[in-house]
Amino acid sequence: MTTIGFIRHGSTEWNRLGRLQGQLDTDLTDEGREQARLLGLRLADENWDGIICSDLKRASETAQIISALSGIPLLASDKRLRERKYGLAEGTTVTEREERWGVDWKLLDLDQETDSELWARWMDLETEILERYPNQKVLLISHGGFIVQVLRVLQLNQEEFLQNTSLTLLLREGDQWKLELYNCLLHLQPS
Repeated sequence: MTTIGFIRHGSTEWNRLGRLQGQLDTDLTDEGREQARLLGLRLADENWDGIICSDLKRASETAQIISALSGIPLLASDKRLRERKYGLAEGTTVTEREERWGVDWKLLDLDQETDSELWARWMDLETEILERYPNQKVLLISHGGFIVQVLRVLQLNQEEFLQNTSLTLLLREGDQWKLELYNCLLHLQPS
């Protein structure tokens, strides 16, 4: 049975400021690096076969920290794990978006990636993972908007906001994914 562990990258300055990052390449903060460090230490006690990460810096650095501390090999960087492209809205806050385009800005054509385009990226990557890593456990380090949309289309979406460095587990049973764990932050809890 194939297992996927989705991890949202560590915190960035733009996360703190409420700016929509999309595919803009932003850096982790010291807090984000510490979150990744703590998750790496947690995962050292688990049996994972490898890590594949988005090629954007915030996910790539999260993956490097986790790999170094857990001993889980970093298998690849893959642009199919990138955050959703938000086009003209990238770099803006909610207030700025609503001032420029109104409260229904998501319904406008701002050169953002469509649900079907994002889903096609996932389907292509999913097929490759199932073929290349059958019956293995693979961590995918990606972005909140991407992970949430994948879960939505798989009909596994949850209401709770996906937090930085949270772990979400999917188990493959037959031709379906089963949600085993969502938005887990045990590594950030005081011991």
